[in-house]
Amino acid sequence: MSKKIKTIIAIGGTGGHVFPGLHLGEHLEKSGHFVEYVTDKRGYKFLNRFNNLIIKILPSSRLSKKNIFDYFLSLIAILYSVLRSIIFLLFNRPKIIFGMGGYASFPICIAATILKIKFIIYENNLIIGKANKYLLPFARQIFVSYRELEGIPEKFNYKIREIGNIINKTIINYNQNQKKIRDNKKIKILILGGSQAAKIFAETLPNIFKRCSNEGVSLEIFQHCMQNQEKQLSLFYKEAKIKFETFTFSENLIEYFSKVNLAITRSGASILAELTNCNIPFVSVPLPTAADNHQLKNAIYYQQKNYSFLIEEKDLKTELYSLIKEIYNNNELLENIINKQRQHSDKNVYNNINENLKNTFNEKN
Repeated sequence: MSKKIKTIIAIGGTGGHVFPGLHLGEHLEKSGHFVEYVTDKRGYKFLNRFNNLIIKILPSSRLSKKNIFDYFLSLIAILYSVLRSIIFLLFNRPKIIFGMGGYASFPICIAATILKIKFIIYENNLIIGKANKYLLPFARQIFVSYRELEGIPEKFNYKIREIGNIINKTIINYNQNQKKIRDNKKIKILILGGSQAAKIFAETLPNIFKRCSNEGVSLEIFQHCMQNQEKQLSLFYKEAKIKFETFTFSENLIEYFSKVNLAITRSGASILAELTNCNIPFVSVPLPTAADNHQLKNAIYYQQKNYSFLIEEKDLKTELYSLIKEIYNNNELLENIINKQRQHSDKNVYNNINENLKNTFNEKN
């Protein structure tokens, strides 16, 4: 029996970093790797929901620029994180490290550079994140979801490997062809707040749906929400006589994908890729406070490809109402999007990973 390849996947503290890391880890384990996940306390809250994972929590800190005092304090915290990572790697030396983005992945990748351990970074947004940008000079390769990625200096273009989106294999193989776009003249909407909970969705969307329903639009709602929002949402939808289902967390979104013909979501790279691969038309509502406005970049890309609709948060109350009415009266709007989405597929992503990883292993240190 061949010896397993020791691999570390370093993950930041939001769902946009965690889930691609988990999907990558699952694939690598089936390909002969022994996988250990490294994250901070924020990331652990996500990873702890899953069984049979080997997880190491290491300290991390983002660089603060509020004032000179905070700047130096955060710098000291980062240096401490790098030192802790060096000690960890000395006793747990892997053959390869994957940095999935987010500041929690930064210290261990710097430690890997010091110890001459190969690492690869992954960027699935349309603009490179700060941690990945700082790590780029030291990384062997940067796996990207899109060639259109912005923010990479030209001198590092040789490191770019366009692999596609690292998403759930079940979603990649999902077949939407037999599903009806409209069921009994009803729009079935999936609302995804993402890991940041999208408080505005719980506060704003129900009133828009109630207005549409009062004007004769038949709706059914499947809404992701925080646990403390479930009771209030349930009471609202019951009073409005709108059929609904709420959920706080789902490891398997496909069960909801198969029930709906439209989604409303934040604009994290992973969820947009998943919806597109499953041919679910969606309304993208970028988080306005996202770092470097990367969610808006993501949303614009998908809109320009005609894979989705785009509504900015400030326009949500007025534009979403009009859009739902328009969709209800014109079935071709969704059909046109689905036809465009069918031209996109991430089915080769894991073969691309295998091929590029093999090349990395063959490179000299």
